[in-house]
Amino acid sequence: MLSLSAYSPEQQEQIGADLAAVCPNGSIIYLHGDLGAGKTTLVRGFLQGLGHAGTVKSPTYTLLEPYVIGGCNFCHIDLYRLADAGELEYLGLRDLLQEGATLLVEWPEKGEGELPVPDLIVHIDYLSQGRNLKLTAETAVGKQILQAVSGTISK
Repeated sequence: MLSLSAYSPEQQEQIGADLAAVCPNGSIIYLHGDLGAGKTTLVRGFLQGLGHAGTVKSPTYTLLEPYVIGGCNFCHIDLYRLADAGELEYLGLRDLLQEGATLLVEWPEKGEGELPVPDLIVHIDYLSQGRNLKLTAETAVGKQILQAVSGTISK
């Protein structure tokens, strides 16, 4: 596990960018945190760190926002409004996995039983000023990500 502090949205975006720099394509990242904790802020930094120049909006209502960056597929998924995990079938999750898309999943507990095992889990908690991010590896790929990011991340 790696614990990091971000004292501003910009620092949280930088952590996302640092994470993106070491994540292989097809990685699956779960994002946990209360409303407003900055899950989308982290994803914005991740995607912008890969070169995305457009806006990154929360997919709270659309559930899924796809991005193609450098010929690779990335999907920002927000399951907050998901009523039943079985609804993931309608999002084309199997197709995304077969295509090797990198998945950044907010509120993954709503998709329990239907989502694949994550490589990395990020818990974002409020601090009195800023946020604490705890990164935990769940797979061998996750361990590689954690090892790489611990050596390069902006602390």
